[in-house]
Amino acid sequence: VQLQASGGGLVQAGGSLRLSCAASERTFTFYRMGWFRQAPGKEREFVAAINWIDGRTYYEDSVQGRFTVSRDNAQNTVYLLMDSLKSEDTAVYYCAGRRLSGGGYSMVEQYNYWGQGTQVTVSS
Repeated sequence: VQLQASGGGLVQAGGSLRLSCAASERTFTFYRMGWFRQAPGKEREFVAAINWIDGRTYYEDSVQGRFTVSRDNAQNTVYLLMDSLKSEDTAVYYCAGRRLSGGGYSMVEQYNYWGQGTQVTVSS
């Protein structure tokens, strides 16, 4: 299965962007979808995740209240709506899929499939 992330771009601080992650096959085969980001010189870090079946969401503390993760079953797509963007949100954003049920949600190793990344740049 292929994951395709899109929607990145250049935005001013305080602005908004919506990222999309489309799967090439029916996403009900994924238990959980996650968003991660990686800034230059830093490790890839967890941003948000959502369970496909029950819709439960998880957020990293620094984005809680500013970012919203959602899914559209009909479109086989996961979204990350990012509001009140800050310069420290600048990074390449990746979507990821986890096949197995349960387990954790915030670590890179807990996901089996990855998209190619989309650049988000927030200017101050």
